[in-house]
Amino acid sequence: MYSGRTGERLDMIYWIDGNYIKDAVKEINHFMRDWRTDQVKSIDLRTIDIMAASHNLLDVNEPYMLLSGYRSPQTNAMLRSRSRGVAKNSLHMKGQAADLRLASRSVSQMARAAASCHAGGVGRYSRSNFVHMDCGVVRTWGG
Repeated sequence: MYSGRTGERLDMIYWIDGNYIKDAVKEINHFMRDWRTDQVKSIDLRTIDIMAASHNLLDVNEPYMLLSGYRSPQTNAMLRSRSRGVAKNSLHMKGQAADLRLASRSVSQMARAAASCHAGGVGRYSRSNFVHMDCGVVRTWGG
């Protein structure tokens, strides 16, 4: 995974034989921080698992581009003032969501892979070329 904003890249194994690797998860939390405020929040492991499972289903070597992981309430409010598509109580603020892009796969392909996990919400943002994945209630939206 790499950040579209900071240019950071993250390639790692975070789980082995049913156990999460504490240092790897800590690094993921830092990577998925709110880059605007530099605030870090623990990312829900279910969200990380959904991202990883979807990526495996897509059979790609290319890392995700992370557009948005954790968002502080301040960042979420700022984004909400600029766009109707930002939820007031976004799961991003709980560390339970990620907005992702792959150059080699379409929004439709990514969304189908994520939805096939039956594990959370999947939003298709075709105009902006990204997919939202979260560990909330199973649901889909967008086009």
